[in-house]
Formats: sequence, structure tokens, C-alpha cells
Amino acid sequence: MTFATGAIVANLYYAQPLEATLAEHFGASSGAVGAALTIIQVAYAVGLATLVPLGDLLQRRRLVMTVLAVTVAGLVVAATAPSLAVLASAFAVVGVTSVAAQVLVPFAAQLARPGEEGRTVGTVMSGLLIGVLVARVVSGLVADWLGWRAVFVLGAVLTAVCAVALWRALPVVAPPVRMSYPRLLGSVLGLVRDQPVLRLRMVYGATSYASFGALWTSIGFLLAGPPFHLADAQIGLFALFGVAGALMARFAGRLADRGLTHLTTGAALALTAASFVLVYLGAHSLVVLAVGIVVFDMALQACHITNQNVVFPLAPEARSRLNTAYMTSYFVGGATGSGLSAGMYAAHGWTGVVVVGAAFPALGFLVWLGESITRGRSGSGVRPAAAATRA
Repeated sequence: MTFATGAIVANLYYAQPLEATLAEHFGASSGAVGAALTIIQVAYAVGLATLVPLGDLLQRRRLVMTVLAVTVAGLVVAATAPSLAVLASAFAVVGVTSVAAQVLVPFAAQLARPGEEGRTVGTVMSGLLIGVLVARVVSGLVADWLGWRAVFVLGAVLTAVCAVALWRALPVVAPPVRMSYPRLLGSVLGLVRDQPVLRLRMVYGATSYASFGALWTSIGFLLAGPPFHLADAQIGLFALFGVAGALMARFAGRLADRGLTHLTTGAALALTAASFVLVYLGAHSLVVLAVGIVVFDMALQACHITNQNVVFPLAPEARSRLNTAYMTSYFVGGATGSGLSAGMYAAHGWTGVVVVGAAFPALGFLVWLGESITRGRSGSGVRPAAAATRA
């Protein structure tokens, strides 16, 4: 499941380093290719809202297999696309169906042994993070060696292999609920309304991931310009420093199993904001920038894994819908940070990006302080691991 989540989510990012190549091949403007790349992200958001909740209504093993079969078909179309319009349509299919990774994460939490939910989710999420980061590097290298179409062929093969492996390995588990599809979708809003802890975790996730969008949207401009002047391949390899976050994912899961979710969240939000001091100083030093990125990604993943370990047990029969609510807010936060980053870099350079990147987790930390004060007044402290997920 760890490998599969990484391979599946990588499908969302293979095209990003290929923008110039695709524009040249199809004779299209960078704006047109950029719009095609945006489609895959928008489609992913649609999949989060419409397909992930089905994990509570349908047998998850069969759902994952069906969705991945469509993903493979979309990647094959992308690899053979005769025009940019066909490629964009294939991207839409791949984006919607790549949410299979978000069906697997709550499934892993369900299958985990008691007391090991945090470690299990952290392990699976480490695969997802590595997939996000490595996809860009693999795409650039494969495209240079075999051409851009080979990138999507590789994606189709890996996804098909994962589908077969999951079909053989995953257990058949009966769906936890029975209701109509419209009612299922409506119940997601009901969970947001009825679960104050879910709302808090949505805020923590959105504010932390907004900083991710801010940093990685504009860092390419920084690295390509003076004083670094890095080539595209070097910029892609630079993203590998973020793999350090994968190491934190499993550790954060262990902390969650020990009932330290509240303290871990506050420390992670504060460290995410503070890491932008190093990111700012890194405008003149690749070493300092790399250290800043390592600290940033480790703190970001600690917050994310902790959030998921708090959210999933809130309603065990609704894990997929809880994940839908949380991941939708997470994605919206990332998109917001990304959009603001582009504008701030154009107007104020790297300083503007740093301000945006640090402001969001700082806001999340202030919300966490407010929660801490409320908890103190109500006399609630750090609870044992079994109860901490509800704290």
C-alpha cells in the first residue's frame, strides 16, 4: 500500500517538468500547456469530492481496482495523444482517478492493529510523499532519455502493476454504511458541521499545506535565476531534499500512537513557520536553502500525519468521508498558497514568497494556541493514545 500510494499520486506530477517540451511538440503557448496541467489538479479536487467518499459505501478493494483501471487507460491515452486537447482530456481522467491513493490511506488505518494506527498511516503516507517528490525527477530523466511519451507509458505500467498487486494482497472488507450516493455526499458536510475536531484539523492542514504551495510554486524561479542559475534537471533533483519529510511521517505516526497529537501539532506548525527563516537566508546559499527545506518538509509532514491520525477515528464508519473533508481543505490551502506565491514573487521577489509561506502556518499556530487555552480551561490534558485521537 505504501508503494502503491506513491506510484498512484506520482501520476499527478509527471507532466509538470515537461511544460516546455509539450509546448514545443504541440506548437502551443506556455499558457495553453499551463492550462492543461492545471486541469489535472482541478480534476483531482473533483475526485476528492466525488469518488473518495465511495470508500465508505463500496467494497474498497473493488473500488480501488476499478478506479486504477481507468487511470491506466487515461495514461495510455496521454502517452499516445495526437493533440494538446486530447492530452488535456487524458489529464482530466488521470486526475480524477488518482484519488485512489486517498482511498488507500483510510483503508490502511482500518486494517491497522490496535495501537498501531498512527505508525501505519505514517508509513503509507511516507510513500505518498516520496511519490510526489520523486515523480518530477523521474519524469525529467525519462523524458531526456526516451522522450516525453515514455513518461506516461511508465506511469501506466507502474499503476497496472500496483493494481494487480493490490488485488492479490488487499482483504475483502464489507462497506461500513448503506445509503444513497447523494446522501453519502451530503453526509460529508454533516461531518464537518458535527465534528469540531475535524474543523480544527482542516484548518491546521490547510494552513500548513498553503506554505507548501507557496514554497514549491516559486522556488524554481529562485533556483533558475541569479546567483544559482540551475538547469531544469538540477532544479528537479533539488526537490529530493524534501524526501526527509518521509522520514518524519513514520515518527509522527509513532507520536500519535503515544497520545501526543496536540503537542506534536503545535510544534509542527511553529517549526513550519520558523523554517522560512532558513528559506529566506537560502536565497544566497544553496546549503542553507537545502537545510531549510529539510526542516520545512519534516515539520509539514508531522502536522499532516498527526491530523490524519486524529481525524480517522472520529467516525470509524466514515473514514473515507472524513478524509474527503480533510483532504479537500488541504488541497484548497495548497492552491491558495500557490496562487498567492506567484503574485508575491512577481511583485516582491523571494521575500514576498517567504512572507506568504510563513504567514499561513503562523496563523495555524495561533489557532492551535486558542485550542490550547480552551483545553486548559476545560481541564483537558494530554490523553492516552487510545483517546488522543479525539483530542
